[in-house]
Amino acid sequence: MRIIGIDPGLQRTGWGVLDARDNRLSFVAHGTLTTDAKAALADRLVQLYDGLLKVLETWGPDEAAVEETFVNKNPTSTLKLGQARAIALLVPARLGLGVGEYPPNLVKKTVVGAGHAAKEQVQMMVKTLLPGSGNAGADAADALAVAICHAHHRQTQARILAAGARAMGGCR
Repeated sequence: MRIIGIDPGLQRTGWGVLDARDNRLSFVAHGTLTTDAKAALADRLVQLYDGLLKVLETWGPDEAAVEETFVNKNPTSTLKLGQARAIALLVPARLGLGVGEYPPNLVKKTVVGAGHAAKEQVQMMVKTLLPGSGNAGADAADALAVAICHAHHRQTQARILAAGARAMGGCR
């Protein structure tokens, strides 16, 4: 199963791809998409759309995971982040991928063990859990962390659904 994690942002959107086989995770690729800060909002959203589409077409993930938005003190910034996040959800969905969404605290707790871990801790654990990922920048490391979170939680969700299906099959 190939998973892409996306850490959305209007200025910088991090992305990270990993392969998950059983309990083993292996690094595939990562990067950061940047938009032209001087461009109009609509043009920046198109830049994000086109960039994410190219990444997805290049790496061919089976599923996607996107970090949920946290609310900033600045409502304008929160709104712009929400619009970038909408693009991060739209692109993989338009390609027919399942898209998981995870709050930042769950991502940090899954990867680091603490829901309020610092960015540096996330980067260090991503590097430890995904040898070969090198020195991913903060945005790409966050995206890889989202992909790791999805890999762990999708397995748990699949087991719960399978157990429920077995239980329902015995209740006929």
